[in-house]
Amino acid sequence: MAIKILSVDDELDLEVLLTQYFRRKIRKGEYEFAFAHNGLEALKLLLEQPDFDIILSDINMPEMDGLTLLTKINEMRNPALKCIMVSAYGDMENIRTAMNRGAFDFATKPIDMEDLERTIEKAVEQIAFIKEAQKEHNQLEAIQYDLNVARDIQQSILPKQFPPFPQYSQFDIYATMNAAKSVGGDFYDFFLIDENHLGFTIADVSDKGIPAAIFMAISRTVIRATALRQLSPATVLEQSNELLCKESVNNMFVTVFYAILNIYTGEVSFCNGGHNRPVYIRQDGEVSMLPLTGSMALGVMADAVYQEKTIRLNPGDSLFLYTDGISEAMDKHDNPYGNDRLMDVCRSMKKMSSKEMVEIMTNSVCEFVDGALQSDDMTMLAIVYKDNTAV
Repeated sequence: MAIKILSVDDELDLEVLLTQYFRRKIRKGEYEFAFAHNGLEALKLLLEQPDFDIILSDINMPEMDGLTLLTKINEMRNPALKCIMVSAYGDMENIRTAMNRGAFDFATKPIDMEDLERTIEKAVEQIAFIKEAQKEHNQLEAIQYDLNVARDIQQSILPKQFPPFPQYSQFDIYATMNAAKSVGGDFYDFFLIDENHLGFTIADVSDKGIPAAIFMAISRTVIRATALRQLSPATVLEQSNELLCKESVNNMFVTVFYAILNIYTGEVSFCNGGHNRPVYIRQDGEVSMLPLTGSMALGVMADAVYQEKTIRLNPGDSLFLYTDGISEAMDKHDNPYGNDRLMDVCRSMKKMSSKEMVEIMTNSVCEFVDGALQSDDMTMLAIVYKDNTAV
């Protein structure tokens, strides 16, 4: 596209001089000139055609001088619009004032056209650089907007209403997910399979950012859809694994802990697909990690075999589920939070509500990292079994 130059000068001879000297660039469509004879005319043209690239303005003009015009142009806040001021060689005070007010460069009368051409070419280079930077900035703003929308969508698919099932007093459940970036690869979920059984899960996709967020949404949908059809955690992960192996891109996989609570007996059957071991917190304060089930992450290998195990919760017992963003959170010296510290905090959680458990762990991790940059998603889910005799 042609560089649009607005020449502002009350001397009509300059119009002829410019069009004659730059005739070849004008013919080739490289430069396009417009002319005004004072600052007021120039401002009118700028309002009608806001796409000028260079203003070549005399300083001393009737009605509105060049310095006033320069001030008005600065108010437009267009960094890609460059002003080259023109004045007599002896008018250095005004030239200095123009430069201090943000003029790109200056030329002195009588104008050396070769020098002016070099000055314009230098301005063109700066304009191209600024326009490219503005383009990249706009692209980044668009990407950030898309990320914000993606974050809102991702958050919207996670359960957010607590308590989620007020008609059931037998259990208390609470969860949070805090992504390291705008979107994350962690997720949690819980749902009623039937009137007697609650399914709950926590998972961590191997990647980060947008690819992980997409695979997270796929994984969450697959697991939930599969889980609503049966009461075997091992079968749920086995069938989900088959589906996710077909969807996996760039060797992404997801670690998953999925469990089913019998609301009325406290029995919990579970399958651990390569995920961090949840903490079993008994009402007397004794804590232990749930045993592994010997099952691998989902999306790694088709035809993988999954096993499940069972425990029975007594009233007051609870389970604390988390992703490795908690246990591997780093402080400013790259020291990890670690399982020992996590277990110590869990010992203090006895007789707490599920929300209190998550808040206690959140505060502990935040105090430990002490402002260090979060490098991984942090997700937690706590469930407290309350009373198996409630109806």
